[in-house]
Amino acid sequence: MNNLLLNLEVAKMATDDYVGFTFFIGSMAMMAASAFFFLSLSQFDSKWRTSVLVSGLITFIAAVHYFYMRDYYAAFNESPTFFRYVDWTLTVPLMCVEFYLILKVAGAKLGLMWKLIFLSVVMLTTGYFGEVVALGNPTAQWVWGLASGIAYFLIVYIIWFGEAKKLAVAAGGAVLKAHNVLCWFVLVGWAIYPLGYILGTEGGLFGLQLVEDPKVAQEAMDVVYNIGDAINKIGFGLVIFGLAAASSKKSEA
Repeated sequence: MNNLLLNLEVAKMATDDYVGFTFFIGSMAMMAASAFFFLSLSQFDSKWRTSVLVSGLITFIAAVHYFYMRDYYAAFNESPTFFRYVDWTLTVPLMCVEFYLILKVAGAKLGLMWKLIFLSVVMLTTGYFGEVVALGNPTAQWVWGLASGIAYFLIVYIIWFGEAKKLAVAAGGAVLKAHNVLCWFVLVGWAIYPLGYILGTEGGLFGLQLVEDPKVAQEAMDVVYNIGDAINKIGFGLVIFGLAAASSKKSEA
């Protein structure tokens, strides 16, 4: 019995530990969203099930990582930056896949999907090198940050003005509405990640240093990342869910 109690022990958390609190909230919220998406698959037309399935996979992968990151933070009291990037490297390309899946009705080609996936991987890889590998080297952080930013804005251009936007306009209706909402998620929601890179790197890029203690700055960005991740990933999925529900209902009418 004593051994069982020891195995069930959890790290004590302070009442003002907002990082730990948001790790708990994020992990449970994304796991609940995964269950919701997976259990709703049977109610949609077959052409939309893959999109909803991918939404569930995105939140499920994030939930698993968040459970691990939560425990890592509780054990070491430091930001699990490496594991956060592993999560993003898996989930962000899947979020890009969603654009292709909803635009297939307008004739989207696989080339669009691979282009968005490639840019998202470049954005994340260069961001990781700048935030972790080049730590303490402001010049290198500038270069890696610039490369990551270029990849991000290319994604924004493609979905807002380029090939993806043209396909969405051609599809019209619920697809165009869903595409426009997803575009706002990328433009506004994803903007927290480059912002975190700028403010969270040692010394603060662009000469921005909001607080003297770098640990306090990192904790603040962890809270923003945790909340932003949950909103972006669950919100992305809910937009897809709404599109699938509206399209399936229209087909039944």
